[in-house]
Amino acid sequence: MDESEAKPPSPRHLSKTPSWILLGFVLGVLFVWSLPSGDPVPPEAVVTRKPVTPDPLPVRPLDEIEAVFTAWAEHAVWAHDLTEVSLWDPLTGQFSRHYEVLRNGPEYFFRSIPQLTRPILTHGVPEETPLRFTETEARREQFLSARRQAQWETVRETIPGATKRSTP
Repeated sequence: MDESEAKPPSPRHLSKTPSWILLGFVLGVLFVWSLPSGDPVPPEAVVTRKPVTPDPLPVRPLDEIEAVFTAWAEHAVWAHDLTEVSLWDPLTGQFSRHYEVLRNGPEYFFRSIPQLTRPILTHGVPEETPLRFTETEARREQFLSARRQAQWETVRETIPGATKRSTP
């Protein structure tokens, strides 16, 4: 053997750089291959956390309130041909459908409202009505004043020796 013939270098003396490049390339190919295929998810389908709010109640035609109000209209308290009522809603289990009613002669016109603005009528209306009627503040105060006066008269009558008021 001639010294002039070159011996192949021993594996210990070979550069390790090409092996690392090849390893990185193989890992990159495997990573890309493992990605999901297909169309990307549209932005509408991305689930985001939103505050939990109750679903709005379905909008219903006014036929139902018209029929119920016509049957129970004699209990309505009118102020300037306007009144407010709440209709029983079986979906919510309470009087949650509120309406303003406008009277024009024999005809009634209904408008949905978000809440009642007048006090609820608590006297002179049967319990089984599917409507809750309202009254004006002035009428409510008049009723409460008359009720307090009647209670006061009852108390005065039970007191021995109290002078009785004569009614005109």
